[in-house]
Amino acid sequence: MKNLAAGVEGSNPTLNIIIFAVFVAITLVIVFWASRNTKTASDYYAAGRAFTGPQNGIAISGDYLSAASFLGIAGAIAVNGYDGFLYSIGFLVAWLVALLLVAELLRNTGKFTMGDVLAFRMKQRPVRAAAAVSTLIVSFFYLLAQMTGAGGLVNLLLGVSGNVGQDIVIAVVGVIMVLYVLIGGMKGTTWVQIIKAALLIIGALAMTIWVLAKYGFNFSSLLQAAVDKAGGGAKGEALLNPGKQYGKTGTSKLDFLSLGIALVLGTAGLPHVLMRFYTVPTARDARKSVVWAIGLIGVFYLFTLVLGYGAGALVGADKISKAPGTTNSAAPLLALELGGPVLLGFIAAVAFATILAVVAGLTITASASFAHDVYANVIKKGKVEGKHAEVRVARITALVIGAVAIVGGILAKSQNVAFLVALAFAVAASANLPTLLYSLFWKRFNTRGALFSMYGGLIVTIVLIVFSPAVSGESTSMIKGADFAWFPLSNPGLVSIPVSFFLGWLGTVLSKEHNGAKYAEMEVRSLTGAHAEKAAAH
Repeated sequence: MKNLAAGVEGSNPTLNIIIFAVFVAITLVIVFWASRNTKTASDYYAAGRAFTGPQNGIAISGDYLSAASFLGIAGAIAVNGYDGFLYSIGFLVAWLVALLLVAELLRNTGKFTMGDVLAFRMKQRPVRAAAAVSTLIVSFFYLLAQMTGAGGLVNLLLGVSGNVGQDIVIAVVGVIMVLYVLIGGMKGTTWVQIIKAALLIIGALAMTIWVLAKYGFNFSSLLQAAVDKAGGGAKGEALLNPGKQYGKTGTSKLDFLSLGIALVLGTAGLPHVLMRFYTVPTARDARKSVVWAIGLIGVFYLFTLVLGYGAGALVGADKISKAPGTTNSAAPLLALELGGPVLLGFIAAVAFATILAVVAGLTITASASFAHDVYANVIKKGKVEGKHAEVRVARITALVIGAVAIVGGILAKSQNVAFLVALAFAVAASANLPTLLYSLFWKRFNTRGALFSMYGGLIVTIVLIVFSPAVSGESTSMIKGADFAWFPLSNPGLVSIPVSFFLGWLGTVLSKEHNGAKYAEMEVRSLTGAHAEKAAAH
C-alpha cells in the first residue's frame, strides 16, 4: 500500500508520529492512575459502578463512534451524498431501541455480562456458554475490522509502506490495546473513551465551523459548491437525491433495507455496548447514560453531514476516490485542505485514538465474558477459589485475544473489511437481541428457546454471509476471482433476524420447561431495580 504522503502532498508523517506518541503517553498515564483502585472483579469488569450517567454517556459515545463512523461516513457522504448519510441515521436510530427496550432493564437484571441476564431464569451452564460464544464471535469480527482499519489508516497517515511496516503498525496497536485493558480494566478503558470522545467531538466541531465559515455559514451554499465540484447538472444533483449508491436495482434497495435493519437492531445487541450499562450505580444513571449518548452521537452525525459535503466541495469526490485508503481519506484530506499538516496531524491522532478506544472496549468485553461466564460459571460452577482468580483469568484471556487480533489483523489487512463490520452487527441483531428481548418480555421463554435463537441466529447469519456477494462473485468481494454466492444480499439481516426470532419461539414451544415464579421475580427486578447490583429502586 502506498503511503499517504505519496498520495497527498503536504502530509508530514513525522508530525503525525509525534502527535500519536503524545496521545498514547497521556492516555497510558491516565490508565495507570485509574488502575490504582482496580482490585475486585466489579472494579475490573464494571469500573466499580462508579461512573455517573453523563460520564458513562460520553464513554458510550466514545465506544460507539468508531473509525467507521468518523472516516467511513464522512467519505460515504463526500462520494455518495444522501445515501452516505443514511448510515448515520441507522446508527443513531439504533440508540432509541437501546434506550426504550434494553438499557434500564439490563442494568437491573445483570451483573457484568449478557450471560447474567439470560441465566437469571434459565439453566446456567448451557445459556452462559451460548452467550459467551456469541459475545466472542461478535467481538472478534468487530475487533478484526478495527485492527485491519487501524493498520491501513496509520500506515497512510504515518507514511509507512511495505508489508513488514504494516504488520509492525498492527502489532503496535494490538500491544497498546492490551496494555490499556491489562493495566486499567474497565475504569482505565472508560477514561480513554471519555478523552477520545471529547477529542473527536471538538475536532469535528472545529472542522465543521471552519467549513461553514468558508461558505458564509450558509449550508445551501455548501451543498451547491459540492454539486458544482461533482460536475454540476444531473451528475452533481445526484449527491442531493436518494439512489446514488443504493437504488439502482431492486436488489440494492433490498440490500440497503437489510443493512439498515441490522444497524438499527444490532446496536442493542452489541456486547461491548451492553456491558457499559453495568458501570453506573443505578438504573436511572443507565437511562441518563443513553440520553447523553444519543445527544452526543446525534450532534456528531450532524457534523459528518457538513464534513462529508465539505470534503466533496473542497477536495472533490474524484481526488478522494483515487487517494490511498479511498473514501476513508475524505476527513484527513479535508483537514489537510483546511489547516495543513498540523490539523491533519490532529485529525490523524483523533482517528487513531478512536480505534484504540474501541478495540480496548471490545477486548475487555470478550475477556470478561470468557472469565465470568465460561470460567467462573461453566467450568468452576460458580465456585471460584481465591478473590482474584476470575480477574486473573480475564487478564490472561485479554492477552490471548490481543494476540489473536494482531495475527487476524495482519492476515486480513489486504481484505475488504466492510463485511466484517456488517457481520458483527448482523450477528448481534440475529443471535443476541431476540434472545434478550424474549428473556426480558416473554414469560414462557425457556432454555431451549434461548439456545435455538442464539446458536441458530449465529449459524444462519454466518452461512448467509459466506455465500453472499460480500465474500465472492463481485469485484469488491473479499475473495477475488471466486464465485460461490447464491444469497443475493451482502447483509443477511433481512432474513437472519426474523429466522432467529422464529427459532427462539420454536425452541420454546418444543420444550415443556417453564419457571413462572422466576420470570415474575425478574420482571419486578427489571422494572423497579429492587435487589439489583448496587442499585436503589427508582
